[in-house]
Order: sequence, then structure tokens, then C-alpha cells
Amino acid sequence: MTIRIVIADDHAIVREGLKRIVGGAGDLEVTGEAADGGEVMKAVRELEFDILVLDLSMPGRSGMELIKLVKSEKPKLRILVLSMHQETQYAVRAIKSGASGYLTKESAPAQLEQAIRKIAGGGAYISAEVAEQLALGAMPGSDTLPHESLSDREFEVFRLLVAGDAVSDIAHQLNLSVKTVSTHKANLMQKLGLSNQTELVRYALKHGLADPLS
Repeated sequence: MTIRIVIADDHAIVREGLKRIVGGAGDLEVTGEAADGGEVMKAVRELEFDILVLDLSMPGRSGMELIKLVKSEKPKLRILVLSMHQETQYAVRAIKSGASGYLTKESAPAQLEQAIRKIAGGGAYISAEVAEQLALGAMPGSDTLPHESLSDREFEVFRLLVAGDAVSDIAHQLNLSVKTVSTHKANLMQKLGLSNQTELVRYALKHGLADPLS
């Protein structure tokens, strides 16, 4: 049985690379591509396929919001998230939003085929660390860290702030108003119990939510 795949990434060179990885496998066929959230939804509505290989960071609708939107239109479609972020928190949020697997771009060349086949067969493709976090989060009375209480949008704003982006830049990237991003920033700072950018970066580094070199 042929597994039909749509690859969604805003970089053409990445899409070409992913197509090459799966191109040699006789049972895998790339039937479509998408460069932004709008094109993803167009593919979901117009094409018949089994697996969506989805980059988390694309123009327009992206990330957890896009995963939820895709699943609301095609609940049975399997989604494999491909991300530059290695942090467990990103993977946990993606799975909770409806993805069936999470793969870092770094590990994609070696693991993409295996991940696609496992997901197409009804399984999940996640690391042991992510599975553990999901299991711990499901346990009654489990202790949660402050950042786990952030909404998906607040978490997105949090990560961009930690990366050094200004509120106006974040508003442009996420297609939101500056006022909305400022509100998200104020809410997340309150939830984390932080008062300035230095504390925010320190918190992110402490919990493995930022690149120490950034």
C-alpha cells in the first residue's frame, strides 16, 4: 500500500531535501507541498493523502493552532511534526494538539521514513522523554511547572521573547496586533512570576527552553 504524503515547510530547499529522503522508498509518495498555513489548509481540503509532514514554524497560521485546525477538518489525518526545536515541551504540546509524531529536523534524514511508516500504521513516533512527560501530565495530582500552564500562543510568544525578538517583530511574525502580543507577554510574565527580560531568559535556560548559545 502506498503512503501518500504532503510536505509543509516554508523553505523550498527543506521540502526538496525531505522529498529526496522519501523518494527512494517505493511505498512512499509525495502528493503535495505547502509553504504556509494557508497552503496547508488548501491541501487538506483538496487532496487525498495519509500523512502531513508539518514544520511548526511557518508564515501565517502555524504551530499548535494549525495542528488543531487540520485535525478539526480531517480528524483521521495523521500529522508528523518536523521542528528545529528539541525541547520536550514543544513535542508534548504538539502531541496534545493532535499530532501523531514529533521529529527534529536534525534527526529527519535518519528517522523520517521510519516515523512516517509507524504513524501511517496507527502508531505514535515520539521520544521516551516525551512519552514520560505525557504520562506524568496525565497522572492525577501531578506537579506542573509554571510554563506548562501557558497557553500555546503564550508559549509561542515566550519562546520568541527569549530569542530576543521585540514585541513588534513578534506581532508581525504571528500576524497579531502589537497590543495582543503585549497582553500575551503580560499574562505569561504573571504566570511565570517574572518581572523583566533577564529573569525570562534565566527561567528559559534553567528549564531547557532556550538555546544557551543564543
